[in-house]
Amino acid sequence: MTLDPPFLTQLYWAAGLSLYVLAVLRLTRLPYQAMVRRGMEPIRAVYYNRKIVHMLAGGVGSIAVPLVFVDPWFPLICGLLLTLLTNFTHVTGLRFYWFQTDENRNDVKFALMWSLSIAGLWWLLNDPWLAILPALYMAFGDGVTGIVRNAVIRQRSKSPIGSVFMLIVSAPLGWIIGSLAQPAIPVWGVISAIIATIVERYEFGPIDDNILITVAASAVLLFGVYWGPVF
Repeated sequence: MTLDPPFLTQLYWAAGLSLYVLAVLRLTRLPYQAMVRRGMEPIRAVYYNRKIVHMLAGGVGSIAVPLVFVDPWFPLICGLLLTLLTNFTHVTGLRFYWFQTDENRNDVKFALMWSLSIAGLWWLLNDPWLAILPALYMAFGDGVTGIVRNAVIRQRSKSPIGSVFMLIVSAPLGWIIGSLAQPAIPVWGVISAIIATIVERYEFGPIDDNILITVAASAVLLFGVYWGPVF
């Protein structure tokens, strides 16, 4: 059986991006070691590194999705495989200690929600750009938020200062990507960014901010597409 060229092209991109993500997971040990050598508490270095992984792996991977894939299957499968990998390292105790902790498995939930939100929105809206928007909030918006809070508060927190920076990053993403939709819904994009910023500050037991951001932002986008442009 001969595989058609579009399938092979997506397969190559999926393999290449997967290797890139694995390289990010591995190489981010270097900044962790550098921060600890300079006297930073290991747990703060872990929190910095987790956000670096979010942006370099989740953020860059999200942007690549509508550029190189023609359907959601490859992003979904790759995201679920990453979910299994990160959960496996927790279960076995072979953690990537430079960004994983035994306190929570938020990194696992990040990978899971990344794959489910992108695939789900793509299938529902048939728009790969809108499909990646909640994942971008989770990767870049929440990523910047964590870095700012870690730098200012010097510990993991839900300080409002982080929310300010998340909105500064997320609102333009919502406007730009919302403008790419057909029909364009930039205002709904900004509203989804505001809602994502609000819910990021909350966690309810196993339901962490990764779940809340993607679910809330996805719900707003679905409603926005159904309702139509505000102006």
